Amino acid sequence: MAYFDIIVGTVLLLAGGDFLVRGAVDLALRLKVSLLVIGMTVVSFATSAPELIVSLNAAFKGFPDVAFGNVIGSNIANIALILGLTAMIFPMAVREKTYKSDIWVMIGSFILLFLFVFRDSKLEFYESCILVLLLIAYNVFQIRSSRRVSKDIIVEEEAKLLKKIWLMPLFLILGVVGLKYGSQYLILGAVSVAKEWNVSDRIIGLTIVSVGTSLPELAASLIASFKGQQELSLGSLIGSNIFNVLAVLGLTGLVIDLPIQSEALLSFDFPWLIGISIFLYLIVRFITKGQVKRWAGLIMFLGYIVYIYSVFQ
Repeated sequence: MAYFDIIVGTVLLLAGGDFLVRGAVDLALRLKVSLLVIGMTVVSFATSAPELIVSLNAAFKGFPDVAFGNVIGSNIANIALILGLTAMIFPMAVREKTYKSDIWVMIGSFILLFLFVFRDSKLEFYESCILVLLLIAYNVFQIRSSRRVSKDIIVEEEAKLLKKIWLMPLFLILGVVGLKYGSQYLILGAVSVAKEWNVSDRIIGLTIVSVGTSLPELAASLIASFKGQQELSLGSLIGSNIFNVLAVLGLTGLVIDLPIQSEALLSFDFPWLIGISIFLYLIVRFITKGQVKRWAGLIMFLGYIVYIYSVFQ
């Protein structure tokens, strides 16, 4: 039964990712905002919904390490596994604004979260308020700046609009529903399998649960790239990572204090997360100068394998 749940969940995730990308692209064109901003808002929020649901459930059930591990592991997977795999198949160009501001916002959110929990091994209510307020401010800035500069960017894309305007909200709803229930089935099956191996809450959160909740990002990223919308793909991954920290842990922390029970999260997993993010910045800023090439994707993918191997040691 567990393996059947995994198969059903995967199919729903792929279908949901396709609907979500089609609806999000149509929304971007109709609102006259860039695909990057839609990727960092609508798509990233929707594909991060599984992380939010899992983290809230884990916190309420007394498993805070699953909540933290889910977010940290998902963010590492988004950069090293998903971006790595996507770049290996579809090398992508990176806008100057992305590596000069957006990636730094992502890295800054990681460092801020680390400083919050490093002090007393707990994410407290007022710290969660700060995270949520930063998320709101960042997205308001994104949308306003995009509306000012994107008028001449969208014109040539209008031919890609859906034939009927009502299809756009329908696709968005179908996408979110597919991702939501697909993630639930996948996690249900994956956790059942993981329990048989008697691994810790931290490891379950960092591996099985985080990869499961990251599959929406993988589906959305690959589908967007396959359709030639790499900007949407990259934007959804960066936006998802920012959302995971500022909203998933921020909203969860508003409801209940989140203590860290495993010191390895602070001493090992956070350094990996921050390190792989800085590596991505150095690649696109200085080495490939605005691109994520296949060899860079391969390095990130191999780095993820090394990380997962190290987690189990």
